[in-house]
Amino acid sequence: MMLLGACAGWSLITAAAHDGRPEGVLLAVLAVAAGYAAGRVSGALLPVIAPCVGAAAGLVLAATLPGLSPGGRYAGPLGPAGATAALLALATGAACCAVWATPVPALRLGLRALAAVIALSGAALGSPAGSAAGAAVLLWSLVAGAMPRRGAGLAVLAGTAALVAGTVWAVAAGWLPGGLTEALVGPFGPQRVLLWQDAVRLAGRDSGLGVGPGRFGEPSGSAPRTSLSDGGPHSAPLQQAAEQGFVGVLLLAAAFCWVLYALWRSPRSTPVALTAGAALTALAVFASVGDALGFTTVTAGAGLLAGWATARPWTGDDTRAEL
Repeated sequence: MMLLGACAGWSLITAAAHDGRPEGVLLAVLAVAAGYAAGRVSGALLPVIAPCVGAAAGLVLAATLPGLSPGGRYAGPLGPAGATAALLALATGAACCAVWATPVPALRLGLRALAAVIALSGAALGSPAGSAAGAAVLLWSLVAGAMPRRGAGLAVLAGTAALVAGTVWAVAAGWLPGGLTEALVGPFGPQRVLLWQDAVRLAGRDSGLGVGPGRFGEPSGSAPRTSLSDGGPHSAPLQQAAEQGFVGVLLLAAAFCWVLYALWRSPRSTPVALTAGAALTALAVFASVGDALGFTTVTAGAGLLAGWATARPWTGDDTRAEL
């Protein structure tokens, strides 16, 4: 809660300094906090049913909410939107967490089938990245069953998220060799890369406080505009750097690292912790190359999954009865 409070507080500070609009950040923080609280409570009382229902709800939302698709201009390679792919990854992770939470073999088989259906549904929804992420989460969950310790697995997930975020930053800053940059620009599209470059320019303009939350899409005399922006650079780390400075980037990274730490200390089994970590890492990847965190359904879903994976199942014991 202290970390989420710091994220909200810093957005207010940077907004006050540059007449920004922190409502989007505050809404995302509120959605994560509410989702996490609901996940802790429901995961303690219903450790199997709650993530199972959440997985089905995630699939329904991904299939029925048109608001998850901002348009085709930035579609590749994430399908209609990074939010659709992220929601499918989270739903697959929730189904796989339910698999490891139940001791009933038949129910485990049915829940694995549900996870496979969610992963495959990405192709029908026009989100190949969602299918790939769902398949990766499902395979990681199967491998997690044979991992005796969770620390190494969580370290791999943290390294994956850091590698993707670092690569995006390197492409935007022009630090990579020309051939490698061109190879990466092709899949993501030149418009998206131009937005990333704009974010780096704005971050260099004021690395301390940024230009203010919600002000990335405004014309700037010192940073050339692509005229293609819909209000964000389609990369959460770069948006934080541009709008809230490097302190905002550190807070975003700290939030992800805290989730992995909470999973490492979670009382739930190692497969549950690693499965949730894989789904949340997939979200971090999509947030680095898209606008997944700009959708309340995604941020609330991330909080729910983290809550389910860190909840201590209630056994019915009441220690007060012994006093």
